[in-house]
Amino acid sequence: METKFNNSHYFSGMKNKLRLQLALQLTLIAFLFSNIILAQCEDITVESLTNPGPFAVETLTEVDGIRNGPDYLEATIYYPTNATAPYSSIAIVPGYTALPESVEEWGPFYASHGIVTIIIGTNSTFDLPEARAIALIDALETIKQENIRASSPLEGALNLEQLAVSGWSMGGGGAQRAAVLDNTIAGVVALCPWLPNPQLDHQSPVLIFSGENDTVAPPFIHADVHYNVTPDATDKLLFEIANGNHSVANTPNGGNGSVGKIALSWLKLYVEENDCYCPLLTEELLVNPPSASKVEQDFECELLGLTSPELAIGLYPNPTKNIVHIEILQDVDFQLISPLGQIVLKGSLSGNHKQIDLSQFPPSIYYLHIEGQVNKLIKYN
Repeated sequence: METKFNNSHYFSGMKNKLRLQLALQLTLIAFLFSNIILAQCEDITVESLTNPGPFAVETLTEVDGIRNGPDYLEATIYYPTNATAPYSSIAIVPGYTALPESVEEWGPFYASHGIVTIIIGTNSTFDLPEARAIALIDALETIKQENIRASSPLEGALNLEQLAVSGWSMGGGGAQRAAVLDNTIAGVVALCPWLPNPQLDHQSPVLIFSGENDTVAPPFIHADVHYNVTPDATDKLLFEIANGNHSVANTPNGGNGSVGKIALSWLKLYVEENDCYCPLLTEELLVNPPSASKVEQDFECELLGLTSPELAIGLYPNPTKNIVHIEILQDVDFQLISPLGQIVLKGSLSGNHKQIDLSQFPPSIYYLHIEGQVNKLIKYN
């Protein structure tokens, strides 16, 4: 008796089984990654925004070999010594007739939370906002040079796509103008900014602090106008400190510490792209803050989240030493996320040969985020 074997039914059954296994695996990965994200965000709280932060801080000056920028006068770089690279960076400039000492408390504060900070002086204390904008851009060039200076402790330790600017008074106006002049700037923190008739058409997420009782740069003439003329498409936040004067945001302790907490959260969220800081702003720091006389906001952020798997995504080889190939029919955007929840790489995958190069990253476990799905990648030496 001859037995006939139906190949089409057999292979159809195998395909369905493989699809089910893939769906279960992706669901499990999503569940595990969701728990990892929740766990890492649990450590990021309002209470964790301390002054100082958890990391030890050292400084660099021109005596130590840092670049002497032509568009500013002297600089001090504050950097963490026991944090995990790569680091974001921020450049800060003081106001009219003021010296770097007027804003120097921001240096150790940011650095103790893992943000490299360069605080500069001006070639003339009478420099106007546009000159201070150029000085800030020059300071960022010094940061870039530290990333390649062989004797620098920051060699190869900086993320040059995560550069921000800040300043007080005319320096705050200059920070906003720097973002207009250099569209690579990833974030702005303006401290009681002074800048009449501002032209602020830029896309850098901007945080503006103002003092309710500021008589040097009255908010209704400066900070409020700056907020209003910044494009609606730009993420922006205005925080007016109750009873604050012109120097109320010169230190992270301003507004009973709310200035430092909000500024740090803004930089972590928009410059370092760590969404764990989103709820600190939207659900805590900006909800009826007792230190504020006015808050205006027009920004969007979201928690790192996961949705149910819908796309069939294949990765090989995994683990990998360098290149990982992505098998997916659609052209998609991706984000590569570190174990600490930081976005370390993002881009688009298109065409028939989709791949990602991990050679620049240290051996570790990474998470590839595509269309709401998460896949674990292992990089080894």
